[in-house]
Amino acid sequence: MRILRLTWRRRSARIALVVLAVVAVLAVAGGALAPDDPLAQHPADMLQGPSAAHLLGTDYLGRDVLSRLIAGTGLSIAGALEAVAAAMLLGVIPGVASVWLGRTVEWTTQRAADTLMIMPFTVFAIAVVGALGNGMHQAMLALGVLFAPLYFRVTRAAALGLKQAQYVEAAELMGASRWWILRTHVWGKILPTIAVTTAQTVGQALLVVSSLTFLGLGVQPPAPTWGGMLASDLGYLAQQPWAPLIPGAAIMITVGALNLLADAIRDSGAPTAGELGKPPRAEGTAPALVTGDREPLNSPEVQGGSAKRATPSEDPGLPSEDHANTAATAERTHIEQPEEAEHRVTTG
Repeated sequence: MRILRLTWRRRSARIALVVLAVVAVLAVAGGALAPDDPLAQHPADMLQGPSAAHLLGTDYLGRDVLSRLIAGTGLSIAGALEAVAAAMLLGVIPGVASVWLGRTVEWTTQRAADTLMIMPFTVFAIAVVGALGNGMHQAMLALGVLFAPLYFRVTRAAALGLKQAQYVEAAELMGASRWWILRTHVWGKILPTIAVTTAQTVGQALLVVSSLTFLGLGVQPPAPTWGGMLASDLGYLAQQPWAPLIPGAAIMITVGALNLLADAIRDSGAPTAGELGKPPRAEGTAPALVTGDREPLNSPEVQGGSAKRATPSEDPGLPSEDHANTAATAERTHIEQPEEAEHRVTTG
């Protein structure tokens, strides 16, 4: 909740959330908000420019471009979210398991992640679609498998930092179960990192989904998608050279908003690799202030707690009382010297 509040305070995050909220509304209710039937063909109105009847013009079959753009939002965003959900399921769980379930699981999951990382997205998706059939779910499952190594590595790095934390080791020594440790100390710490990764991955997945639909994979025509509209408009550049800019702008604006949101979440306090092992500080407790080589100002020795204070007789490294008095006298003399000099200059 703290990170959400800090994220909302950033102007870039608010702008990104407004843009994504509009995209979400169009994705959910795009069919109802479309001014015309996105599949209705009007041969008499083919390749028309913007007008009062068609705000963004018509395509090569006379279909309203604005209606197809709005209706295609749902399929494009749904495909990207499905791919990211599959990647999270296939990457987060093995990433945590590789840290807590022994060397065999660690070696197996790392080799699987290394193998998937070298596979090209488009070629692998085409192979999966060719084997399982040309459908949206098959293509998105292939993308989820290829995005899984990203979640695996991010989650594993975060879990490794937490496993070496002192409070996690103390919980293990006290007999706490692995599931309790994961639920209490680990999951809440890695969630901000997963959130940043998700915001970035959704943007990447949207680009890949648009590329696949551009090639005719996943969603079949005449169902409208941003990538499919871009592919169909490229065949009529001589008549409408501006037409590909419309779906291209929709893709760029959405991906840019997702990247802005990811940067805002990261800058608002997502833990780094060095901060993951630090135990949570209780509310109202001031951080330790250290000056030079002295003890922290909120340590028991300074605050007069139950810890025993060292004395000069017990620690030979500490100055004696005579030496401390001499140092204090010298410090006062050093401070008074400028005042005496100023008095002599004034009276003289």
